[in-house]
Amino acid sequence: MVLHVLEEMRIRALGVIDDAVVELSPGFTAVTGETGAGKTMVVTSLGLLLGGRADAALVRIGAKAAVVEGRLTVDARSAAAVRAEEAGAELEDGVLLISRTLSAEGRSRAHVGGRSVPVGLLGELADDLVAVHGQTDQQGLLRPARQRQALDRYAGAAVAGPLEKYAGAYRRLRAVATELEELTTRARERAQEADLLRFGLEEVADAEPRPGEDEELAAEAERLGHAEALASAAAVAHAALAGNPEDPEGVDAATLVAGAHRAVEAVRSHDQALAGLADRIGEVGILLSDVAGDLAGYADNLDADPIRLSAVEERRAALTQLTRKYGETIADVLVWAEQGAARLAELDGDDDRIGELTAEHDALRAELGELAQSLTDARTEAAGRFAEAVTAELASLAMPHARVTFAIRQTETEGDGIEVGGRPVAFGPHGADEVELLLAPHPGAPPRPIAKGASGGELSRVMLAVEVVFAGSDPVPTYLFDEVDAGVGGKAAVEVGRRLAKLARSAQVVVVTHLPQVAAFADRHLVVEKTNDGSVTRSGVKIMEGEDRVRELSRMLAGQEDSELARAHAEELLEAARAGR
Repeated sequence: MVLHVLEEMRIRALGVIDDAVVELSPGFTAVTGETGAGKTMVVTSLGLLLGGRADAALVRIGAKAAVVEGRLTVDARSAAAVRAEEAGAELEDGVLLISRTLSAEGRSRAHVGGRSVPVGLLGELADDLVAVHGQTDQQGLLRPARQRQALDRYAGAAVAGPLEKYAGAYRRLRAVATELEELTTRARERAQEADLLRFGLEEVADAEPRPGEDEELAAEAERLGHAEALASAAAVAHAALAGNPEDPEGVDAATLVAGAHRAVEAVRSHDQALAGLADRIGEVGILLSDVAGDLAGYADNLDADPIRLSAVEERRAALTQLTRKYGETIADVLVWAEQGAARLAELDGDDDRIGELTAEHDALRAELGELAQSLTDARTEAAGRFAEAVTAELASLAMPHARVTFAIRQTETEGDGIEVGGRPVAFGPHGADEVELLLAPHPGAPPRPIAKGASGGELSRVMLAVEVVFAGSDPVPTYLFDEVDAGVGGKAAVEVGRRLAKLARSAQVVVVTHLPQVAAFADRHLVVEKTNDGSVTRSGVKIMEGEDRVRELSRMLAGQEDSELARAHAEELLEAARAGR
């Protein structure tokens, strides 16, 4: 039972399509139409709807933006529904609305369940909802990397488990190798850096600077350098405040203030305001006495010592050598010394670190060898089953004598490889295996890579057989094929249609086709038609039923809708398809 169904797509201003609605249903839907009518735009639209790469050239000329909207019924318990709700999307009665807007300037926006989301989310949902296959996918199947991915997907947990462990060890090995290379190739630079740090740290240690010492010495040098002027100024100030013993007639500030205090003190009892002033004058007298005493002490302690001044200047010169090289101030120099000591310890420990990394590097390569062997064993086992299943499907696709096999091998290397099966082999992020799909189309023919040994029609059928096998082991709710029947005709085309109908028993299948033998097997038949101005409008995607379907199949068979012979053949095709499902 299909739990997810793409019910409808609305396409506006995309390529030749002006505004069209594609109504889909469970089961097998065929999409046909004249060459250039816009059938492939259905595949392109679904690709955009599911996070595919956006190209501004797809926007219809004269339009500001192209819009593709889709309505899907989803199981609320499915991974896709849960992921959509985590992103803020709303599901109404199991219906999920998805839209993609592409502006003519190339900007792209996505919405899921009424909520604006990153385009990448559409791709995440697509992994659980739809498998899209077009001509480019057939070409992709020719690449060994895609063939390995197909085999790994079929193998499931048997490969996924070891591959996850392998990938983690591989990433760690790359990181270790990068660090080792940096440590070994920069040994000379690091040795030079260590020597410079040792010299600097020894210079700082010999000087033994104290925090703030440079500021203290600067202040002391300033004082010692002007000792005589400072002493003279202090003496003059002291005499002005406290008087000069050698000049009894002189007037000093303390005497004047004392006189003022006596004058107001005598009459303070007559006025509170004057009493307050008398107190303040008394405070001034006390302050003058204190300052005069401090000035006397300052002058007595001031020592114009040229020897001390010379020592201070010499120390300052030594500190200046440090601040010139290692920091603006002595505090900065001490910070540099602390950081330099830590860096030197790190550099001195590189030899130990190289030893540790080398040991880890060897251990990781040994571990990767074991994991790579596990991957090879799992892939080999799965390859036999996968090839047998695809071969059986090809027999049902008018290739009864064809045989598919997998070649799994490793490339020996004399370089930095890993040991698998007792041999040093090249390896990469997915293991050491080179996986290649081989096809022997008939008995006696040697198995050859499908890139060299398969025709276009054979390649189409191999891809369809692979997808049918996947449907049994790793099903996807909706499959969309763009001319999977390319290069196929006659009896083979009938078998392709039959196989697509079989696939549609457990999934929704949408096929863009030019073959009437395939279209006849469809549960629903849609035709894309252009208007006279070359565009596809809302009425340009029609459901073909009854007589209309017979006429369309007649057109596909003979190019003539009203040919009696073609009509008879079309009706025969429909009857054979109904009987052969």
